[in-house]
Amino acid sequence: MRRAEFRKVRHGAGADYYATEAAGLQWLTVDGGPPIPHTYSVGAAALVLERIVEANATNAAADSFGQALATMHASGAPAFGAGPPDAPATGWIADVPMPFGDFDSFGQMYAQLRIRPYVKLCREAELFDTYAYGVFEALCERLASDDEELVGPAEPVARLHGDLWSGNLLWAPDRAGNDSVWLIDPAAHGGHRETDLAMLALFGTPLIERIMASYAEVAPLADGWQQRVPLHQVYPLLIHAILFGGGYPGQALRAAERALAAAN
Repeated sequence: MRRAEFRKVRHGAGADYYATEAAGLQWLTVDGGPPIPHTYSVGAAALVLERIVEANATNAAADSFGQALATMHASGAPAFGAGPPDAPATGWIADVPMPFGDFDSFGQMYAQLRIRPYVKLCREAELFDTYAYGVFEALCERLASDDEELVGPAEPVARLHGDLWSGNLLWAPDRAGNDSVWLIDPAAHGGHRETDLAMLALFGTPLIERIMASYAEVAPLADGWQQRVPLHQVYPLLIHAILFGGGYPGQALRAAERALAAAN
């Protein structure tokens, strides 16, 4: 039986925007992973999805979500930076283009696809001073060398949601009626699993301690992951700096400084 529909319309979005989101939702739908809304239709003016009716956050949902997220990450991707197989050539995160690519290592991908393009946009908007740009460039240089003190030990490519802040988690029963967390609005790509987890911590996800504990039961994190949280938050904070300005440029700079300091 077809469930109620949600029609997503975003001002200024085109067919590629909706096609990218639909491809991401499909790619993130894996056995044992978090529930994902069905896509009913993809058009040039809208995306029609299964409507999810939210409920309260529960411990049971947090526990199941941590395990399901680990399963989704473990489903992998062809390369760091790779987009969903049916996606257009360029992805999106919110209203900002998000490039795809094909990298053998996380550090090189993160520098070239997730920091430098957005620092460039910040430069065009005059959001940082010369000192700040020097910090971001120093961070990118160390990323490009795959400095293990900065990025941690090498890991397989994870299948990321890519925009995993609390607003893209819907706490609601799954199709079997079990307490669950649904995922919406992805910026899906192949990356480092700590990037998704660091974004969960950025904007106050409910019951995050239980989510992280449940995740670690299935897929323990490498030593030092807590010290690498600022590194993985540089990217979403740069996106927020571009979109909203305000205090986000300063937060992005501080995250980059902390990432470098933790790696010294």
